[in-house]
Amino acid sequence: MGLNWGNLITPSNILDIFVVWFIIYEVIILLKGTKAVQLFRGILVIAIFKIISIVLGLSSVSWITDQVINWGVIAIIVIFQPEIRRGLEHLGRGSLIRHNQNQNESNEKMIKSLDKAIQYMSKRRIGALMTIQMDTGLEDYIETGIKLDADITGELLINTFIPNTPLHDGAVIIKNNRLAVAAAYLPLSQSNLIPKELGTRHRAAVGISEVTDALTIVISEETGEVSITKDNELIRGLTRQDYLKFLKDQFIKEQRPINNSLINLFLNTFNKFKNGGKHDE
Repeated sequence: MGLNWGNLITPSNILDIFVVWFIIYEVIILLKGTKAVQLFRGILVIAIFKIISIVLGLSSVSWITDQVINWGVIAIIVIFQPEIRRGLEHLGRGSLIRHNQNQNESNEKMIKSLDKAIQYMSKRRIGALMTIQMDTGLEDYIETGIKLDADITGELLINTFIPNTPLHDGAVIIKNNRLAVAAAYLPLSQSNLIPKELGTRHRAAVGISEVTDALTIVISEETGEVSITKDNELIRGLTRQDYLKFLKDQFIKEQRPINNSLINLFLNTFNKFKNGGKHDE
């Protein structure tokens, strides 16, 4: 008997597939850069053991993995309660659908605050190290700093790096348009290509760019020079016009029409299947 594909490709099945795909995609976006990523790696390992135990008939291993799975659900809820709560808050605000609508506005505000701080500290030769998280999570380095979780303002950044204050050593890390931590430790680059006159701040800025896609702004304590590192590249001697252009290129994205959103793409596809694949004349 042949397989009837017509019975399988139905509007309800297409809807089912899209909903599952959308949920998985959004869960990955929410968890990226958090400790929960390690959890999913562990779940994958357990799933592989379970499959192997079934194929090879290993009853003891199968029973153990069953117990881990059964009790693991409760453990996950307890251990990752903050992440689950944040996810539900995002869902309640409807951010799963609209999470990019105000991104440019927030990024423009961040750039203005950075510009104000850079201008002040550069003129007065106050050393500074400011790292902005991009796609790669920086949780390992955020954990080394002192938690702030504050709105980004030029005044706060300036006060953080005033010499002989508790937070001036180390890096400020900006995550999701908020000042996550101060006095964080970044990995130092061992590259021989870094000029000898540059100090620890520049080596840390290059170091974080070697292992992540973060963007880091450095202000030299000796000369007041402004530098940026990104993708293992050190760009020195930037003027105000230079670094503003660089930051805007990185963070101010061209607005896309709403018709190009995932939701509209899904609805259009669903309607086509519902109408038997016929296009409107």
